[in-house]
This record gives sequence, C-alpha cells and structure tokens, in this order.
Amino acid sequence: MITFEIVDVFTDRAYAGNQLAVVYGAEDLAPAQMQAIAAEFGYSETSFILPGTTAGADYRARIFTPAEELPFAGHPTIGSALSAARTGFATPNGGKVVQECGSGLMTIELDGDTAKLTSTAISVGDKIDAAFAATSFGYAAAQVIGTPQATSAGLPHNFVRLSDADVTAAKSTPGGLDFVYLFSFDEATNAVHGRLFASGVGVAEDPATGSAAVALGVYLVEQGLITGDGIHTYEISQGAEIDRPSKLYGEVVVDGGKAVEVSVTGSAILVAKGELVTLP
Repeated sequence: MITFEIVDVFTDRAYAGNQLAVVYGAEDLAPAQMQAIAAEFGYSETSFILPGTTAGADYRARIFTPAEELPFAGHPTIGSALSAARTGFATPNGGKVVQECGSGLMTIELDGDTAKLTSTAISVGDKIDAAFAATSFGYAAAQVIGTPQATSAGLPHNFVRLSDADVTAAKSTPGGLDFVYLFSFDEATNAVHGRLFASGVGVAEDPATGSAAVALGVYLVEQGLITGDGIHTYEISQGAEIDRPSKLYGEVVVDGGKAVEVSVTGSAILVAKGELVTLP
C-alpha cells in the first residue's frame, strides 16, 4: 500500500507556507512513476521516503518537482523529517534524524513540530551580470543592488538583491535567469523578503524555499552583508505574493570571514493523509 501525507512547511498554521506531499511505500516504484505522482500532486516538491542505503542514514528521500528530480531541497527535507518521525518511519536519536538524499547526508534536529536543517555543503559560484539579471524581470540594471551571484548549500541558486518594492512587483520573464532568488535585505535587522522563481523545474514561484534560505546565508557572507566571525541569524518572509505566507529562520556560522555552516529552521503542519489507489 502506498500512502501519503500532505504537510504545510515553514508556517505555524495550515493552508499557508509551502505544500509538500510525503509518500510512503514506494520502494518498488520506478523513477518515472515517482515523477508522474509528483506531477499529479502538482506541488513544488513531492518527497518519497525510502529505506536508507548509506551507513548512518535513518531514511532516504527522493525529491521531485513536477518536472524533475532534485538532489536536495529545503522544505521537503524539513517536512519529510517531521513526517518520518511522526509516522515512526524514522526514530530520532538525541532529537535528530539523518536523511540521505542526492546531495549526501543531511542532519535535522527535531523539536515538536519544528525542525532545523544544517548544511556544510557550501560552495560559491559565478558572479552574474547585473543587466542580464535585471532584464530577467523587466528591470533596469540600476535597480539591482550589489552583485548578483550563485551560491549553494546543497542546491545552487542565483541571488539578486533589489529594493523591497521591486521584490514585490517582480515578474519572471521567459529566457532570463532560472532558479533565481530575488530578495531585499535590511542591514540593520537582517530581515529578508524573498521570492523564488524556478520555471525550469516546473515551479512558477515557490512559497518557501529552504535550500535558498541556507544558500542565502552563504551569499550574505560572500557579499559582505554579514561580517565578523561567529553565529549570525536572519529571518525570511516569503510567499505573501501568492497567498502562501511563510517564515524561515536562517543561521550562518562564519569562521575566517567565510561561511562554514548554514541552517534553516521552520515548522510543518499536517493537513491531510491518504492512499494512492491507482499507480502510473
């Protein structure tokens, strides 16, 4: 029997945040079948919970958008960990579970309906031409603040800083940047207003993006927006533009002027559960 749960992630109330379908009993399904099920749900991601294949893993998560499989994603990791613990598929050890995914092992700390994902899979990518980044949203280069750049903490994203008003008004333009995270940043409070467009993987706009939240910590340090060794926090608001308000709580550890560890914390609320009665 193949069962599923639907949870709303990065919110403290149902019907907000980012929807996630968590599927169990799919060990005998082919990847094409998993992809078809993810497309049927139509959420930005669907997670298939499977037995781990790597030493130290409590379970394995295969994560699919409506269009393709991803090696890692943040809200599916948070939601899957809480679901796997709640259903008994995984047993927390010291309040933690270890998820195996395409990017390796991820450790998630659990506390009731809240989970904290930590990553050290940090990398810094290429800088992006500001004019090209701006035209991706019908803007002028002068509206871009600082230097756009790709960074990753498990999954690469392209970061473009704008004013808060320009973040709100932005519309993705075909042929421009993909997997792009537009954001405003208050340097006095470390408050972030973000939006994620990823049409290349079938996601017009994501309500809450944990993989971008951790990668953003890397970007903020790389661009000198967060400075000084130690632990720094930032709070992200996302999803209001598509009526799915979300809150993500980021943390970055800086050592020697570089980001060495990043994490994101959020809640997940169980909304529904059921059974797949017909398989693709």
